[in-house]
Amino acid sequence: MSHEFDARREDWIAREELAERMIPLIGGLYRRHGVVTSIHGRRLINRSAVELLKAHRFARQAGDVELDLADTMRVLEALTEIAPGPASIDVARLVSRFHAAPAGTDLVDFLRAEIAPVLVDAGEPAPTGTDVVLYGFGRIGRLLARILIAHAGGGQGLRLRAIVVRKGSENDLAKRASLLRRDSVHGPFQGTITVDEEANTILANGTLIQVIYSDDPGTIDYTAYGIDDAIVVDNTGRWRDEAGLARHLESTGVSRVLLTAPGKGAIKNIVHGINHADIEPDDRILSAASCTTNAITPVLAAIDEAYGVVRGHVETVHSFTNDQNLIDNFHKGDRRGRSAVLNMVITETGAAKAVAKALPALEGKLTGSAIRVPTPDVSLAILNLQLERPTDKATVNAYLRKVSLTSPLRQQVDYIESAEVVSTDFVGSHRAGIVDGLATIADGTDVVLYVWYDNEYGYSCQVVRVIEAMAGSHPVVLPEREPVRIEQVAPAAVPEVAEVG
Repeated sequence: MSHEFDARREDWIAREELAERMIPLIGGLYRRHGVVTSIHGRRLINRSAVELLKAHRFARQAGDVELDLADTMRVLEALTEIAPGPASIDVARLVSRFHAAPAGTDLVDFLRAEIAPVLVDAGEPAPTGTDVVLYGFGRIGRLLARILIAHAGGGQGLRLRAIVVRKGSENDLAKRASLLRRDSVHGPFQGTITVDEEANTILANGTLIQVIYSDDPGTIDYTAYGIDDAIVVDNTGRWRDEAGLARHLESTGVSRVLLTAPGKGAIKNIVHGINHADIEPDDRILSAASCTTNAITPVLAAIDEAYGVVRGHVETVHSFTNDQNLIDNFHKGDRRGRSAVLNMVITETGAAKAVAKALPALEGKLTGSAIRVPTPDVSLAILNLQLERPTDKATVNAYLRKVSLTSPLRQQVDYIESAEVVSTDFVGSHRAGIVDGLATIADGTDVVLYVWYDNEYGYSCQVVRVIEAMAGSHPVVLPEREPVRIEQVAPAAVPEVAEVG
C-alpha cells in the first residue's frame, strides 16, 4: 500500500510539472499571436497547473480516457513553431484527429493543414484592435469589463477604452474601482487595479480605462480621449428602442451600439451561435437579447433541428435582480415590490417570444413564464416540449452531450450529468446554458429539459462574442466544427465532471 501511495504521488507530481511547462506556451500563443487554446471549449489561458489537469480530465466527456498531457505538450510546441494568426484552437480535437491520421504523419505538417485558414506570412502586420466603451457599470458592465480585460491579449481584438457613468459621490472613482475589484458572487478580480484620481482612469492588468462622467449619451467627444470608431455597449437598460439608442451615435468617435437587453421594434436581437451571421456591416444598433433568451435558444435550435418542435412552454426559475426591492416597498411592476430575498415572485418573461427573433422557425410555438427566487445568481429554464419525432432520455441526452462537445453550438451549450450539482456550481460558466442530463424527461414526443445558466457571467460571455462579431474579431474556431446528426449519436454513459465553467 505504501508503494502504491508513493507511486500515485510521484505520478501526480510529474503530471503537475508537465502542466506547469505548458503555461508559458499557452500564454505565448495568446499574447504574441492571439491564439486561444482550449480542450473541448475549456479555455487554457490564465489557468493554473491544477486547472489544466482538470481540463485534461474533462476530455473523458468525449471518450473513455483523459487527454494525454504529453500529446497536448507536443501540439503546443508545434503551434508555437508555426506561429499562426488569431484563432480559437481546440487542442483535444487536434490530438484526436492526429491519432486518426496515417502512421508516420509529421505533426507540424498535419497542424499546418488543419489550421491553414489562420496561417500568416512572416512580417505581416498584426491586426488592429477595436475600441469598446461601456455605457453603464452595473452588474453586467463590470463583468464585461472583467472579461474584456482578461481577453486583452496583445491588443489585436477588443480594447476596453472607457466606461461612462453618472457621478454618484465625491469618491466615485474609488468606489467604481472597488466594485470591479470585489464581487460577492463572482469573487475577487484576478489581477491588479490602480486608480488615478487626477486623470480619472482605472488601470487593470495593463488595460487603461478612462472613466467619463455624463448623463447624456449624445454629447461625449470620445476622440478627445483617443477613442475612435468605437462600439458602445449600453448596459443601463434606460433606452431600448432605436430612437433612444441612436443618441449614442451623435457622440464623436462612436460607430456602433450594442444593447445588453432585448431590443424593441425592428432592432435585431442577436444570440451568438444562432443568428450572429445576420449582422451586416451597416448595422449600427443591435441587441444581445436577454440572458434567458441566450440560454434557451441554442438548446431549442439543437432540438428543433434533430426532432422538430411542435410547441412548448418555457418556465424560468430566475435569480432576483436589482430592479426588485430588498424589502416590501412600492414598485411599478406587479409583485416586484415584495421582498426579493424573502419571496418567490411570479412575474412575466418575454424570453419565449424573443426566441423567434433569433430563431424564426419557432415563431408562435412557445409560451413562457417566470418565477424570481431568493438567490443572487444562476437560473434554471425548464423546457416542456412537444416534438414531431419521438425520442427517449438516453438518446436525446447523448445528442445534446455531443452538441456541447463538437457542434457549432459548443460555445453556447454545455452538458452535465451529476446527482449532486446545484445552482452555485454553475457560477462563472462561460456557456449560455448547461443541460442537466439527469433531470431530462422523455416519453415519445413529450420531452422536458432542464437548462441551468449563469444569468450574469454566461450572458456576459455571449455579449462579448456578439461584440467580437460586430468588430470582425471573433476568432476562427479550429478545427472546424461539424453539425451533429442524430443518426450518428449512440447513447453512452457520461462520467461526472465537477468542473463546469
